[in-house]
Amino acid sequence: MKFTSCFSNCFSSASETAIIDIGGREAEGENDQNFTVFSYSELKVATHGFSASNKIGEGAFGSVYKGLLRNGSIVAVKMLSVEPESMRGEREFVSEITTLTKLKHENLVTLKGCCVNGANRFLVYNYMENNSLAQILLGGETNGIKLGWEARRAISLGVARGLAYLHEEVEPHIVHRDIKASNILLDQNLMPKVSDFGLSRIFRDNASHISTHVAGTLGYLAPEYAISGRLTRKIDVYSFGVLLLEIISGQTVVNFDLEHGERYLVQKAWEIYRANSILQLVDPTVGMNYPEEEAIRFIKVGLLCVQETAGLRPEMSKALKMLTNDIDIEGVQISQPGLVADLMNIKLGQKTTFPSLSSKVSSLESTHSPLSSYS
Repeated sequence: MKFTSCFSNCFSSASETAIIDIGGREAEGENDQNFTVFSYSELKVATHGFSASNKIGEGAFGSVYKGLLRNGSIVAVKMLSVEPESMRGEREFVSEITTLTKLKHENLVTLKGCCVNGANRFLVYNYMENNSLAQILLGGETNGIKLGWEARRAISLGVARGLAYLHEEVEPHIVHRDIKASNILLDQNLMPKVSDFGLSRIFRDNASHISTHVAGTLGYLAPEYAISGRLTRKIDVYSFGVLLLEIISGQTVVNFDLEHGERYLVQKAWEIYRANSILQLVDPTVGMNYPEEEAIRFIKVGLLCVQETAGLRPEMSKALKMLTNDIDIEGVQISQPGLVADLMNIKLGQKTTFPSLSSKVSSLESTHSPLSSYS
């Protein structure tokens, strides 16, 4: 079914207007022939009545279920509940469809279709056998997968390629706004897929920035965006830098211990770098047989991406070339990172920088995407 047909069958007039308006583009696109409008009964049968045994994830606005379609395809069905007053859930639903039906890249999740049933909205994706990067990185031995250096390298490069595509190859450009480990899905070959485009924004007419309400996840949130709402592609670069440090270290973005209290990975990486002990950040589970020079380069690129001054952060295409050593970063100066470490700092014109970090936050996910991946 053509995506234009989805308007009459799937969306309210308000949703239709939003879809046409976002990006100023026609709804019909090159990938529309792959987009299906599913019936509620079809998805209900596929997920065994959205049973608990089929549930594979929980998001801020609903749950994700594994489903088996009549044609034998295995899918992930994200069920969203719309808040009548704020229409949250609806906006993210529209944004996800608008964005993903126009994009095709091996490192972006594939949206197969949608469904509307009462106050519920359903998004249907290709099923990712290995769930999310967060689950594998932080799930310990329970997930049965141990990420060696080559896998971490391939995942890092794949995410970088996906973001470079969004930022620089797609017209108009797209900013994701919520890059984090739980929004990176992994297929059976551990190929990364950037997911959850509910917060994404489209940059029209070569705009350098747009102003929005602040959204994202604390710990991955670029400080200049958090305090001003001024959205640029560099906020994704910052989040990617945090994610890269997370992939290499295997550590959570925020950690708590009795001696130091809450400790941010960005802070720890900067301190290790300043102490000239950069390899201490590499996850011990990788073992001893890994390319030290490459590991150092990846950590340095991560730190370059989280520099406090947004203008000093590389564009994603440049960061990718740095990772592959097509751009030599030997001798490149790295300035201190920026960090928003207190919810009270958000949009109040305050910021926390290094070496001092005294503010505390209540939890990592205090500011989160209304659509989380199926982790």
